[in-house]
Amino acid sequence: MSTYGKIFRVTTYGESHCASVGAIIDGCPPRDEKDLVHLQSGTERGVTLGTPIGLLVKNEDQRPHDYSETDLYPRPSHADYTYLEKYGIKASSGGGRSSARETIGLLGSFFPLRSYALRLSKPGRVAAGAIAEKYLKLAYGIEIVAFVSSVGKIHLPSFVTSPSGEDDDEAQDALSEEFRHLIKTITREEVDKFSTRCPHPETSERMTQRIIRAKDAQDSIGGTVTCVIRNVPSGLGEPVFDKFEARLAHAMLSIPATKAFEIGSGFKGTEVPGSKHNDAFVRRADGKLGTVTNWSGGIQGGITNGEDIYFRIGFKSPATISQGQKTAQYDGTPGELAARGRHDPCVVPRAVPIVEAMAAIVVLDQLLIQNSRKTAANLLPVLTGLPPSMVQPKSPGV
Repeated sequence: MSTYGKIFRVTTYGESHCASVGAIIDGCPPRDEKDLVHLQSGTERGVTLGTPIGLLVKNEDQRPHDYSETDLYPRPSHADYTYLEKYGIKASSGGGRSSARETIGLLGSFFPLRSYALRLSKPGRVAAGAIAEKYLKLAYGIEIVAFVSSVGKIHLPSFVTSPSGEDDDEAQDALSEEFRHLIKTITREEVDKFSTRCPHPETSERMTQRIIRAKDAQDSIGGTVTCVIRNVPSGLGEPVFDKFEARLAHAMLSIPATKAFEIGSGFKGTEVPGSKHNDAFVRRADGKLGTVTNWSGGIQGGITNGEDIYFRIGFKSPATISQGQKTAQYDGTPGELAARGRHDPCVVPRAVPIVEAMAAIVVLDQLLIQNSRKTAANLLPVLTGLPPSMVQPKSPGV
């Protein structure tokens, strides 16, 4: 399927080297916005109309001749073979719908999501995400910041906790205090100071050198992106199959080259006993309940609890490398494939705004669903005779 979302819906189209790629965005609340891409519908005089928004981005730099080897070979770790198996036919050049170029429909520079979004028009998902994010910021003050947390085996030091003993009772906290502080304070301005999008000078330099080594060796390397979403209202998520983290995972794993997703304390939380991992409740300054540690990553029972939502996505090493690779042709004949064309030694820094955009799309869709639920509930008589813990007071919205 090429559509994501239930109320705020995004449908992308186009292959990696066709004439254009783009998106249809439906369910967008009307709003005054700037026109920085080819708008086909849904706006008039700089104002969104509430009708489907059509976005088109032309593939000005097509190089289908760089992919003639795919006539004979399914490229290792690419989707050439699986697309052919599923549909019985595939695009003749590039990665088709599996290419990162598809993501322009979700991350083109419709609004200035961040200063470098314009430079990512080919591989990014900025358009729909930027629309969603601007609405979230204006209506709810929601902030979304992603950053590179690892490249290869080089990790941000804030992810490292003190070594624990063999006894579970001696286990350390699931995540370090330094990491928790980073999640609460990191800004896009800090992230954008570094070409690697890693907000730590020494680690960023080590990552740069690792990427250069991969490039010099005509090879590639993967890594992880961490994202935090702040000021999300409590109550979002649709258990049981559309829990908030399930929708996040669905969205993030739809991004090309992703291989892993974890939320909150993630896999590290499996090493910590419940006595250290449980999120105790406290009363916050605004009078609402909050948690002490937020190991849950802002989600409990599949529903947001008002705390910061944070998660991490793993991106594999790019499959296209300039080294000759021993493989097989479509008919099974052994051979060697030498790739041509443009190859990124590491896609992780470029994935940062893609992750932010997909996060914005998920949050807006879930907000619209919850608002529709509350609007419907507010039309009913007030429930009486029930304990206060069972019923939330009526409100005009989330």
